[in-house]
Amino acid sequence: MIENINWYPGHMKKTRELIEENLKLIDVVVEVIDARIPLSSRNPIIDEIVKRKSRIIVMNKSDLSDDGETAKWISHFGGRENAIEMNCMSGSGKKQLVARLDRLQEKKNEGQLRHKPLRIMIVGVPNVGKSSLINRLMGKKSAKIGDRPGVTRGKQWLVLENNMQLLDTPGILWPKFEDPQVGLNLAFCGSIRDEILDTSTLALELIQFLAKNYTEDLLKRYNLSEMPDEEELLDEDGMEISQGLALMNAISLKRGFILPGKKIDYERAGRTILDEFRAGLIGRITLESPEDLLR
Repeated sequence: MIENINWYPGHMKKTRELIEENLKLIDVVVEVIDARIPLSSRNPIIDEIVKRKSRIIVMNKSDLSDDGETAKWISHFGGRENAIEMNCMSGSGKKQLVARLDRLQEKKNEGQLRHKPLRIMIVGVPNVGKSSLINRLMGKKSAKIGDRPGVTRGKQWLVLENNMQLLDTPGILWPKFEDPQVGLNLAFCGSIRDEILDTSTLALELIQFLAKNYTEDLLKRYNLSEMPDEEELLDEDGMEISQGLALMNAISLKRGFILPGKKIDYERAGRTILDEFRAGLIGRITLESPEDLLR
């Protein structure tokens, strides 16, 4: 296993300061997380900063996650008043979020002669879809969108059609992942730049998880009839190899990822597997369950 991933650019520290400085102006925090990794994509630093402020959790990319696991996480977060599954690219779930925000605005102005707009802060780790959510709420492109971490920079105040005011913040990670699996999960989903990781080793870790938890999806995607047998768990020198490596070899042979000299092109295979997982082509997959918290 990749033992640790440590990535904390200077702008992450600035983002924390930005959130702390503006929190007193905010009525509700909307925390965007990745529905495939609801635990790993929640930043404990945000918990420290936000404290008792009202919060709504948006489980974005729910179109890519396992429906059964998403339902378990919604329950874990306290039900649909506190957590909403969304696909911010298509707009699925937007009505539920807007209805929840409307109720908060009504509560804020209850008994007041002069109504004030609800002020919202959007927070989350990089690449979970904050900008896509903002664009969906605005109804037009008003924030940068990118498929790589770290596109949004600095503070942006935006006004919604219902006059609610929204503060966007750049994605914020924490300085060190105490659990190496958290770093892996973020890397699998693209919240950490691929350039700082060994792509083939990362893909091998992902294959091993999929082989155990989503066997049929993995076999179907790569047109494999069955899991590797004992003979396939040996390399050309007769040395034992892992099931994950045997699967990666089989996938490479199926796809033609072969270098001169009949060597496996692990870099190309790794990039393909990661890209197809992130695009949902292998299946609707969730990498962690609320049950993990009990282990």
